[in-house]
Amino acid sequence: MQISQLRDRQPRFRGLESGHRACLGCAEALAARLVTEAAGPDVMVANATGCLEIFTTPWPESAWRIPWIHSLFENSSAVAAGMEAALKVQGKSTKVLAFGGDGATFDIGFQSLSGMLERGQNVLYVCFDNEAYMNTGIQRSSSTPHAAITTTSPPGKERMGKRHLKKDIVSIIAAHHIPYAATTSVAYPSDIRKKVRRAMAIEGSTFLQIHCPCPLGWGHEGHKSIEVARLAVQTGLFPIIELERGGLAGAMPLRNVRPVVEYLREQQRFKHLFTDELRAKEELEHIQAIADHNIEIYGLHSDGNKDVFDSEGMDTVRRGGMRWA
Repeated sequence: MQISQLRDRQPRFRGLESGHRACLGCAEALAARLVTEAAGPDVMVANATGCLEIFTTPWPESAWRIPWIHSLFENSSAVAAGMEAALKVQGKSTKVLAFGGDGATFDIGFQSLSGMLERGQNVLYVCFDNEAYMNTGIQRSSSTPHAAITTTSPPGKERMGKRHLKKDIVSIIAAHHIPYAATTSVAYPSDIRKKVRRAMAIEGSTFLQIHCPCPLGWGHEGHKSIEVARLAVQTGLFPIIELERGGLAGAMPLRNVRPVVEYLREQQRFKHLFTDELRAKEELEHIQAIADHNIEIYGLHSDGNKDVFDSEGMDTVRRGGMRWA
């Protein structure tokens, strides 16, 4: 019997069941399923208000097969911290996970997240980053990329979409000197699984940012979510990196860097940049410069690195004698 057939016959734990009410092509739903599969059954979840909470728990139904608590938009970290403290008093080893979107992580919930990280509590925080407040009407967040259209950052005479840069949340998190922080993308399932398992094995606060395209908010077809997510990585606009105690420990290099226009053209939220207007050309050049800067500061060019390959054909880099994805 082939390995693939054996794998298909193996029972796989599913912390998030099918039958929820996510939009077609929702990458956040896939990311949450991958996280809970890798984390296993001995976990408890504090989930901030947002898309994930809404589409998985329409009363009186729930798609969760693990203990799950709905927190407010701004305090999933505080709720998770309380859960972790209670379990510790009871002498239980159950791992606590905190889930939030970019709004609940970058913006409204950052205060409680920072406090949890500063205290070093044994919680894995997962940010499902779809780059706007999608559940409440596609308003801009501090994760929304520069020049993107949202309902609160429309293009016009004064500016071309959102004028501010996407907040570098993983660097801010790393400044807390926690044991482990990483970025990953729904386009690379095995990378998500490996990083969840690594974070689960660490005692203390850990953080994972997962890039999750939103077909509704980004304006692309649902079947293109993985393609769009992969282009974000391949252009350098979303670097996949790992940090330990505030320092860069590993990065996924790019053998064939793609121009940012290939990524932007797939999304209606950047349609205003593909006109003959001079400002549009300047913004495209600006976004390309952002990607080039990411590639430079994280050393994402594969030339000169000692590359190895995993089962997805993804490049990995050896740093400090360890294998990183």
